[in-house]
Amino acid sequence: MAKVKPRLRRPWFQAGFTALTNSHVSGFINGQIYTGSTKAACVPGLNCYSCPGALGSCPIGSLQAVLGSRDYSVSFYVIGFLAAVGALIGRLVCGWLCPFGFVQDLLYKIPFARKFKGLKADRVLRWLKYIVLIVFVVMLPMLIADVTGMGDPWYCKYICPSGTLMAGWPLLATNPALRGAAGFLFKWKSAILIAILFLSVPIYRPFCRWFCPLGATYGLTNKVSFYKLKLDSSSCINCGRCEQACKLGIPVLTEQNSVECIRCGDCKNACPTGALYSTMDAFAASKKAGKSCQPGA
Repeated sequence: MAKVKPRLRRPWFQAGFTALTNSHVSGFINGQIYTGSTKAACVPGLNCYSCPGALGSCPIGSLQAVLGSRDYSVSFYVIGFLAAVGALIGRLVCGWLCPFGFVQDLLYKIPFARKFKGLKADRVLRWLKYIVLIVFVVMLPMLIADVTGMGDPWYCKYICPSGTLMAGWPLLATNPALRGAAGFLFKWKSAILIAILFLSVPIYRPFCRWFCPLGATYGLTNKVSFYKLKLDSSSCINCGRCEQACKLGIPVLTEQNSVECIRCGDCKNACPTGALYSTMDAFAASKKAGKSCQPGA
């Protein structure tokens, strides 16, 4: 069997994981949200609870449901889930497991007159996702409640383009009654989604760069997670190919585990000497070396 080229592995993995976590096909056909037992569990990426095919829940949506509740103030499960996933793989979730990240990757492949990589405002705009996380995900649901004592899931309700794409549009497409009831809020969220989709053609992952609160959360664990990128300085020839390959404009030679890194592997695959590698690569190599040293190997 022919070996799959490294640059082709990730899209296939992204497509497979997206299909697996949204495999309730009858939900898309009937326009009904899956409510089975697996919905009690979170999936790593942005995967809207209201998506007709979703088998699990989005950690951001789950967190907001608790923060806005009148009965609970904290979810040890969701916080523990985010901490565990972050400690293991960090933003590798963004690069390999998030359905909305996969959508942006596909759109960026569309030929365009110019691809914008080094944006002057990028350094400032990257702080927006932390503002979204603190203000819209955490503070507003906790501080502003309705007459029943419940807080709105502000981020999910007013911003999340992933929810609009995977839940809002499919549900309205199959439910005439919902289409008739859709008002300004749906139009507002659709406008946000359309803007993100258009920006994703000339700019690599604009939502992940600037607005995603889940990416902001996982990014904080990049430097301490088990999965890390490492540079063997004795093998590095300073050719700069790793930095040229990085679509997010990360200075890979000095910041292998930047909070912005989604662990896509493009920099690692571009290294001509193998100086750039991951802890998983090192672990696999040590296991292989151990087997080769065994008697009879």
